[in-house]
Amino acid sequence: MLTEMDHERWMGEALREAEIAFREGEVPVGAVVVHEGRVIGRGHNRVESLKDPTAHAEILAIGAAATAIGDWRLGDTVLYVTAEPCLMCAGAVHWSRVAGLVFGVDQPEAGAFGSRLDMIGHRWYHPGLWVERGVSQERSKELLQKFFKQKRDSSERCQSG
Repeated sequence: MLTEMDHERWMGEALREAEIAFREGEVPVGAVVVHEGRVIGRGHNRVESLKDPTAHAEILAIGAAATAIGDWRLGDTVLYVTAEPCLMCAGAVHWSRVAGLVFGVDQPEAGAFGSRLDMIGHRWYHPGLWVERGVSQERSKELLQKFFKQKRDSSERCQSG
């Protein structure tokens, strides 16, 4: 059984991915897939750099994990992500069959695990999935707020200059 310390450790890895996204000018969301005590897949948002609307951290981490183990079924894994997954990423969580989802900050605009929608409430959705929310919430939230503040400030400078 995973402990709170385990969750904090792996969320720290997801936060490192989010910080990479931040430095690259992407919305700072990071994700890792953990299997048997090690990271087997990593990802951070790359929507802008790849010009791909599906290049979310979760999708990239799940894809990397599937490649690492040579199977799309990730039943013995846990996905750690700094922000609540959207509906598209909820689909990837469902189809990859990860065992658990741990995320940091709620996403009221687009979150699919309790904020905007609640996929767990649908009887057809991944019946064995367990979800833990709010892990490293403040660190995740601060990084997102910093990113969007910089975007607003930059936009205001462009408009006034």
